[in-house]
Amino acid sequence: MKPQLIKDIANWVAILTVASAVTFTFATWAYAADEYNVVNGHTLAGQPLGLHGVDPVSMFGDQRPLTGDASLTASHDGIDYYFASAATKQAFEVNPTSYLPQFGGFCAFGVFVGKKLDGDVRYVDIVDGKLYLFVNAAILAKYREDPEAVIAGAKAKWPGIVNTPVNDL
Repeated sequence: MKPQLIKDIANWVAILTVASAVTFTFATWAYAADEYNVVNGHTLAGQPLGLHGVDPVSMFGDQRPLTGDASLTASHDGIDYYFASAATKQAFEVNPTSYLPQFGGFCAFGVFVGKKLDGDVRYVDIVDGKLYLFVNAAILAKYREDPEAVIAGAKAKWPGIVNTPVNDL
């Protein structure tokens, strides 16, 4: 083989390798974005923001949900979360899954009916230590008519829609 041909092939291999890496990086980010209910835009670190910037640990207290501070950020599974205090950030970092909302932060009743609706931190229920969000007061009231059935139905439906883009449901 001629040296120039070998050089050209090597250049194309390098270009295809870089292009593939970029494609897979962005494909992974897009894939994750469909699994979590995130705010449009990104944090300063370039990650999607979960729970609309509300401190997830504060959702488990007797107080109203607290707005987090961007200076107190922790990341889990490619999503950033803001915290109202260093103590709540530390609690999250020790065991993040115990504070994250079920169904990626989408409305539990929406998942029950096969949709990914925006979960609102003002309409929540905590069952067996798990946080469930709902889209509005009317849907939360509907859920409360039979919460066990809604949770069980949503748990059964979630694996089939977790990776489905919101617009495809």
